[in-house]
Amino acid sequence: MSEINKLSKNKKVIIGMSGGVDSSVSAYLLQKEGYEVEGIYMKLHNRTDGYHEENISNIQKVTDFLGIKYHVLDLSEEFKTEVYDYFIQSYIDGITPNPCVKCNKTIKFGALLAEMKRLGGDYLATGHYAKTDGEFIYIADDLSKDQSYFLAQVAKDKLPYIMFPMSKYTKDEIKHIASEIPAFSHFATKKESQEICFVDTVYTDILKQHANIDEQGDTVDTSGKIVGHHKGYMHYTIGKRKGFYVHGAHDPHFVISTNKITNTITVGTKEDLRVSVVKANNLNMFIDNTEFDTTVKLRYRSVLSKAHVKIENNIANIILEEPAYGVASGQFAVFYENDKVIGSGIITEAN
Repeated sequence: MSEINKLSKNKKVIIGMSGGVDSSVSAYLLQKEGYEVEGIYMKLHNRTDGYHEENISNIQKVTDFLGIKYHVLDLSEEFKTEVYDYFIQSYIDGITPNPCVKCNKTIKFGALLAEMKRLGGDYLATGHYAKTDGEFIYIADDLSKDQSYFLAQVAKDKLPYIMFPMSKYTKDEIKHIASEIPAFSHFATKKESQEICFVDTVYTDILKQHANIDEQGDTVDTSGKIVGHHKGYMHYTIGKRKGFYVHGAHDPHFVISTNKITNTITVGTKEDLRVSVVKANNLNMFIDNTEFDTTVKLRYRSVLSKAHVKIENNIANIILEEPAYGVASGQFAVFYENDKVIGSGIITEAN
């Protein structure tokens, strides 16, 4: 039984539509299941390169075919405050942000969900690859596309109103469904959307618009000795091994930390990246336990690691069973119980 037919029919579903294949096929599947469907396109930034026009044109084709209404919701001010400014300030502060997690919490399942209720909807659907039963978020069947990590900060009280039609499909299956529908044929050649919607190339291109990121500084080793130079601390994230100079280096060096005050970066061996204890705050928990065994992801692309977690004063102390490497402050620690997300927090330190 798919997620979209486990709920009662004759309900109104508002679906966030991006103009891409996932949300478009989601709208098709929801209507096929018997729901009353309306779409919303979120205008999140004021691009003038035809980006919004192309997306809305795609949505128009889909909604005309389905015979449903769609709305355009301008959330650019909220997005700038909650996501874009947070992204910029994080790098200025020398930490590594995850804007997609922040966007899901505050925009897609914050402001968009509020608009869903204003429009009289019963549920909000999106094209995320994940599952929910109204109490927890779960890993999607297509592990290569699973987005449960990005949804781990969504508030628990929002889950009863959320649907993920992609939950049991693979990306290839979604593309096949689209290929069978003439009105969806334009998706066959549409480029996959990038992970961060406002970054076309590299993140430093965005930072350059708001800060001087090219101020050369010293590269130091773990004892504090100057061993080379770099092109500006905002160019570097934890674990990076290129783009800086170390005098007479023969072995690979990795960024261990950055210091915005002194504009220095500390480099060392891969073993210097090794951490066993991680702390996280801004917790969003789906269980009440304050001490538990879990598996944890410390960034989206990392593998799951076994850990013991103890929460005190709203801070999670995460003791890893096996050491992890390249753990960055500002990223999210997401706790899993098998395929179920049980909580998350923002990493503040690792050692």
